[in-house]
Amino acid sequence: MRVLVAGSSGLVGTALVRHLTEAGHDVVRLVRRAPRGPAEAGWDPDAGRVDVAAVRAADAVVDLAGVNVASRPLTAARKRAVVDSRVRTAGLLSRTLAGLAGDDATPAPRVLLQASGIGAYGDRGDTVLTETEPLGDTFFAGVVRRWEAATAPAQDTDVRVALLRTGIVLSPHGGAAAPLLLPLRAGVATRLGSGRQFWSWISLLDEVRAIEHLLTADVHGPANLVASADRHAELLAALRRAWGAHVTVPVPAAALRIALRDFSSEVLGSVRADPAALRASGFVARHTTPHDVARWLRTARRPAP
Repeated sequence: MRVLVAGSSGLVGTALVRHLTEAGHDVVRLVRRAPRGPAEAGWDPDAGRVDVAAVRAADAVVDLAGVNVASRPLTAARKRAVVDSRVRTAGLLSRTLAGLAGDDATPAPRVLLQASGIGAYGDRGDTVLTETEPLGDTFFAGVVRRWEAATAPAQDTDVRVALLRTGIVLSPHGGAAAPLLLPLRAGVATRLGSGRQFWSWISLLDEVRAIEHLLTADVHGPANLVASADRHAELLAALRRAWGAHVTVPVPAAALRIALRDFSSEVLGSVRADPAALRASGFVARHTTPHDVARWLRTARRPAP
């Protein structure tokens, strides 16, 4: 397949481009600078511009674009950037696909895989959350509500839109696992809050495998991209064993709320997501237990550049 990828420079995007290319797909990256060859195409979401010919030539579009929510404090300005960077990119690609779908004279992509997140559900305690659950009322649930709504133009046509409600992506090379793995390398495990909150997670390997699977699987609408949901303390215990750490340092919830502000809801909130849509489509994750993913995180090698 010819796959057009937006947001290809982040943790998931970089791994996805590599994975799809190694699997034999023809991958074209959307870039904001001048393209440097046939494997790139230009776009400017803030100005509402995209290389329409590149979109038309693709079999599927994967949109992972959006500013990193954890890289800076969530000030009012940063919150606007978080929302705008997602709504503008999703909206631009969705409108472009909808316009092409209405042109019967030329082929056009019939698949849009749109990034989203399990922050959609908010803090829900021990409740098992399938894709049919209503959205929550946290800041991030509001982000997801607007993010997913931006795909309405494509959904109103015959474009198959899958909303990738991704959980905590665990990678040995950065991302959400970094604050846990860095102290583990020094023999220290850090428990965030009470440890009883459910973390819905997926390994980076399974994340990109799931996205490739959804290029052709008949999944419409929300899909929880998670492999398992375990209490934070259970996941931490598996990581501690894998690294042979002998010390656990608790980080109080109050301190995290002060330091992380609105982002603390993503760390302390309990989201027990169930990948019902992904499972029904036939996808089987490789890392499904804390022990599985801890061992992989401990032994996985960084891919060559």
